[in-house]
Amino acid sequence: MTPSTYAPTNLGIRLLIVDDEPNIRSSVGRALSLLGYTVEEAASGQEALLMLAQKVYDLMLLDMRMPPGLDGIEVMARARQLCPELLIVILTGHATLESAIAAVKSEAIDYLQKPASLQEIARVVTRSLEKRAAQRQRQRLVEVMGEALEALRQTEPASAPAMIPPDLLDTLYLHPLTLDRHKRLLMVAGEKTQSLHLTEGETAILASLMMCPDQVLSCRDLIQTGWGYSASEREAQNIVRPHICRLRHKINALIPHAPLLHTVRKRGYVLQLPQ
Repeated sequence: MTPSTYAPTNLGIRLLIVDDEPNIRSSVGRALSLLGYTVEEAASGQEALLMLAQKVYDLMLLDMRMPPGLDGIEVMARARQLCPELLIVILTGHATLESAIAAVKSEAIDYLQKPASLQEIARVVTRSLEKRAAQRQRQRLVEVMGEALEALRQTEPASAPAMIPPDLLDTLYLHPLTLDRHKRLLMVAGEKTQSLHLTEGETAILASLMMCPDQVLSCRDLIQTGWGYSASEREAQNIVRPHICRLRHKINALIPHAPLLHTVRKRGYVLQLPQ
C-alpha cells in the first residue's frame, strides 16, 4: 500500500479506495492522484477499518462485495461509527435492493455501478468533495458568529451571573481525564501522564461531555452548552461532527484500548469512562 502524494491542487484531501481487485485499486488510485488527491488503498474491509481507525480520511470509495471477510454493507456501518462525517461513494458490480437500502442508511453520498469509467468516478468524487467544502464554509461562518457572540459576552460587566462558577470552567477533572480549557490541554492520567492540545471546538465539545458523563448529548445540546446558542439539528451536525471525529482520534491515540467517546445512533454522543 503506497499513498500517492502528488497534490498541488487538492493538498491535504485524503481518499481511501477499498476494493479486492488490485487492478481497479491501482487504476482508480492513479487517476485520482493525478487530480491532486492523496490516495491510499485497502484490499479488504478489515484493512479499511484499521486504516480508518488510525487516520482521518475525507472520502472512501468502497466496493460492496469483497470476498472473503467483511462485505461492503458491514464496512459502511462500522466506518460510519468510526467517523460519522466520512464521505462514502459506493462502487459495485452487483447492485441489489439490500445494498441500496444499506447505502441510504449509511448516508452514502453516491452509488456507482461497475464498470464505471475513470472519468465518471473522478467526477463523482470531485463533486462530493465540493459539496463538503461548501458545507464547511457555511460551518465556518457559524463558528465565526459563535466566536463573535463569545467576544460580546466577555465584554459584559464582571458582576453578570454565570451558569457555572469560572473556577470549574477553567479546569475539569474526570478520572482519568483533566481538561484545561484555558490552555486547551487534555491530560490523561496513567503510569505516565500523557497530554495533547485541542482546538477551540474540540475543547468546547469535550468540556460539555465531561460535565455530563454517561449522558447522551445531541449535536444541538453540544452547540448549546459548548458555544452558548441554539442551532437547527442539521446546522449543529455540520458543526459538531468534524470536531467529534478529530477528538475521537486524538483520545484514542492516548487510550487505544479503552474508547471513551461513543456515538449513539440517531441520538448523539456520550463520554463513558472505564469502570
